[in-house]
Amino acid sequence: MIVVSYREHDHDKLVEIWESAVRATHTFLEEHHIQFYKKVVSDVLKQRQVEVWEVLNTEQQPAGFIGLHDDFIEMLFIDPSQHGQGLGKLLIKHTFRIKGRHLKVDVNEQNPGAAQFYQKMGFVQIGRSALDGSGNPFPLLHLEIR
Repeated sequence: MIVVSYREHDHDKLVEIWESAVRATHTFLEEHHIQFYKKVVSDVLKQRQVEVWEVLNTEQQPAGFIGLHDDFIEMLFIDPSQHGQGLGKLLIKHTFRIKGRHLKVDVNEQNPGAAQFYQKMGFVQIGRSALDGSGNPFPLLHLEIR
C-alpha cells in the first residue's frame, strides 16, 4: 500500500468509497442526507478545496483517502472491505509526516467506530457540538492530538 496525492482520474472512485463507507458506518443518516453530503464531498474533491491523499492497493487503485485543511482532518474514508487493515492508520501517519503531530478532527458522535479509531491514534476529545457543520442534528465530537 502506498499513499499518493489526489489523482483526478480517481475522483469517481473516491466518491464511491465515501458513499460505501458512509452507508456502512453512518447508519443514522437518511437517504436524503447521504445524497446531500455526497454532492458536497464530490464538489470539495473536484474543486480541490482540501488537500487529498489517496491510499492505493496493490493494483494501484484507491482503497481510501484523507482530506486535509491545514492541521484539520476534514475527511477520512476507507473502503469498507478494507476496514481494520491499517489503511486509516497509514493515512494518519502520512499526515503526521507532512503536517506534524498537532492535528484536529470532528467525528460524528453516532459513529463510535470512528471515534474509537481516532482515540487509538492518540486523539482526545476537547469539545462537542449538538449540530454538524451543515446545521443538522448530528452531534460532533471535537478531537485533537498534540
